[in-house]
Amino acid sequence: MVGRVTTLGVIADTHGLLRPEARRALASVDRIIHAGDIDDRPLLQWLVSQAPTTVVRGNMDRGVWARGLPEQVTIAVDGYAIHVLHDVYQLSVDPKADGIAAVVYGHTHRPHNEVRDGILYFNPGSAGPRRYGCPVSIGKLHLGREGIRGEIILLEEAGGNR
Repeated sequence: MVGRVTTLGVIADTHGLLRPEARRALASVDRIIHAGDIDDRPLLQWLVSQAPTTVVRGNMDRGVWARGLPEQVTIAVDGYAIHVLHDVYQLSVDPKADGIAAVVYGHTHRPHNEVRDGILYFNPGSAGPRRYGCPVSIGKLHLGREGIRGEIILLEEAGGNR
C-alpha cells in the first residue's frame, strides 16, 4: 500500500506492572517490542495476545519462563533491520556494518530518541513502577518510506510512585 506506515509499540522495564494507559497505547499497534525486565509471565502473555511480539531478556527476568528469551535479537520489519536488547552497553553487533536501522533498548528507565550516524537509538523509558525520578513512558516506532521515526509517549498519572 502506497504511503503505509507500520507502527511498533515499544515498551521496556515493566517490572511486572502493565498500566491501563500502556495497554491502551499498545492496543492499535502492528507489532510490539519489549526490551526486557518484564518480570512477569502473564504480562508477556497479554502482549503476545495483542500483536506479534518480540521480547528480549533483561537483567531482572530470572524465572524459568524467561530462560528461553534471547538476550539480543535482530528483526526485520518492512525491510528495516531493528536490533533489540536490554542494555545498550551490551550491544554485540556493529549497527552500521550490519545494516541496522534502529537499536531498541531499555535498562536505564530513561527515554531516549536519537539518530546517530544514520542509526536510530531508541529507549522507550520505563513503563513499570516509577524509579530514579524518571517519567513513566512507552514508545512507538513509525516505519514508512521516509524511514524510521521514534516517538516517546509519557504515561504520567496521578498515582504517585506506582
